[in-house]
Amino acid sequence: MDTKRLEQLLLTVQKPGRYSGGEVNQIVKDKSKVDVRFAFCFPDTYEIGMSHLGMKILYSLFNERDDIWCERVFAPWVDAQKVMRDNNIPLYALESRDQIRDFDFVGFTLQYELSYTNILAMLELGGIPLKASDRDDSYPIIVAGGPCACNPEPLSRFIDIFFLGEGEKVDLEVIDLYKKIKKNGGSKQDFLCAAAKIQGVYVPSLYDFTYNADGTIAAITPKGDAPQVIEKRIEENLDETYYPDRFVVPYIEAVHDRAVQEVFRGCIRGCRFCQAGYIYRPVREKSASVVNAQARALCENTGYDEMSLSSLSTSDYTQLEPMLDEMLSWTEKGKIALSLPSLRIDNFSEELMQKINRLKKSSLTFAPEAGTQRLRDVINKNITEDDILTTCATAFRGGYTAVKLYFMMGLPTETDEDIVGIADLAQKIVDLYYSLPEKPKGKAVNVSISVANFVPKPHTPFQFEPQITREEMMRRQMLLKDSIKSKKITFNYHENKTSFLEGVFARGDRRLGAVIEAAYKRGCCFDGWDECFQLEKWLEAFDECGVSPEFYANRLRSFDEITPWEHLDYRITKEFLIRENMAAHAECTTPNCREKCANCGANSYKRGVCIEKR
Repeated sequence: MDTKRLEQLLLTVQKPGRYSGGEVNQIVKDKSKVDVRFAFCFPDTYEIGMSHLGMKILYSLFNERDDIWCERVFAPWVDAQKVMRDNNIPLYALESRDQIRDFDFVGFTLQYELSYTNILAMLELGGIPLKASDRDDSYPIIVAGGPCACNPEPLSRFIDIFFLGEGEKVDLEVIDLYKKIKKNGGSKQDFLCAAAKIQGVYVPSLYDFTYNADGTIAAITPKGDAPQVIEKRIEENLDETYYPDRFVVPYIEAVHDRAVQEVFRGCIRGCRFCQAGYIYRPVREKSASVVNAQARALCENTGYDEMSLSSLSTSDYTQLEPMLDEMLSWTEKGKIALSLPSLRIDNFSEELMQKINRLKKSSLTFAPEAGTQRLRDVINKNITEDDILTTCATAFRGGYTAVKLYFMMGLPTETDEDIVGIADLAQKIVDLYYSLPEKPKGKAVNVSISVANFVPKPHTPFQFEPQITREEMMRRQMLLKDSIKSKKITFNYHENKTSFLEGVFARGDRRLGAVIEAAYKRGCCFDGWDECFQLEKWLEAFDECGVSPEFYANRLRSFDEITPWEHLDYRITKEFLIRENMAAHAECTTPNCREKCANCGANSYKRGVCIEKR
């Protein structure tokens, strides 16, 4: 590639730093001395992709090996895509600026359903045919993993291999197999058939789907000796699992521009809407000493002055307070702020608040998820209104004047009373603030409520539930808006058009591949961005393909219906999900994993919380 010409063209687009490379800690190798080249593609902008922890881990892990060179690729924004097409510039990796067509593997991380058209854009910009069936042995192997891989069927016509679960070991096993088969002169098909026998590897071309007259799935049938069921992979001991001691430091500000230290994987809570809480089971913790050592190395090697402790529920980490004491001994000296996202309302103590106050004082964020106790029991949130008010009182007494609360709308069994309950709860928190003699003097309170739209997700107890219609979602949003009477309450809500499409693809099957391709050819791209989303073109694509989006999003599914992910085993049994769904409709709660095992299936791993002494 003509570097001088490229750099001149980059000056004509927004944020050229997205496309330049050359950052601190990037890894450059001699391509003549490596056996496998891997293009790690994040199907969204540089700022979002550079915030993603999974990419940081795998980028460093692959590059630890002398025989692999992993490079980064991000989706060019719409202005850069036009420049690239107008000037015949293929999509390239940042480190070498070689086009992705020349790599052995092109891998995508699937974080969000509305990034699917970006994947097609990146393949096309890279000179790679969209459909797997149109790619011969001269093209790279296209692979994908991440949370959306737990139902990969909408993308199955485009991807050669999906990785299920955590990738640190399985990715390298597949790369080693590729090297072996390539050395022996084997074909792409030889490689795919052999890879399908590795645990955690799903090759969609080796499975046939048949359908009933009503459009539901009749059967999923493996071809040849492909396995009937594909099991996810997990990292069993996080203290021994690879974790990088440095990150690539971006030249332009990323969404989360800080060091990130993982403290555990999984979640003990079992909120019935939360996909991550199920697909990452069982909970496995790192020891406090390992967390501290890894965090310190990251700060020293990147220069970041903020460290975020990452997990699905940080305050559930059993060693949190002693770990913070140890970390504060060096972070305070280095003036490094610690950020603790994902705090639980029911275990936020005064002692923890005092430690947080020493770190970085801003607003506190909690997620009650529902406005009434009845609905919190339905979703198994396992917190009470007293928990919420007690925690807010603790925060206000500690000097906080702002609280952010996250809720969901459209949850199963939700009524107008539950919607109004969100406004009532926010008002009670405002009133609580002004009732406290210890509140900060002369300062007003702000209670921010952010309401997301419920999307039923695979591998959760609510995977059977319908999503409410867009019209009904808008009615409920306006009901909540009209129920808020105080200027001390800030209300934010999400666009329901994108949630509708997310609901379609979250539980869709491989018939949606044609729809994705048709929508992309109509100009759909960056669908997760309000300024780019074009629902009308999506509806035209559904109509062209003879597919009903409501069939996937708005339909109640029976317990015995075969799901598009029936053959993908995330070690959460369908029987457990059915029990939990029935418990939700009975408004019954289930204790968290540390209180009592619910026999979800994850104990088959005999790891983490499943074998802890309770």
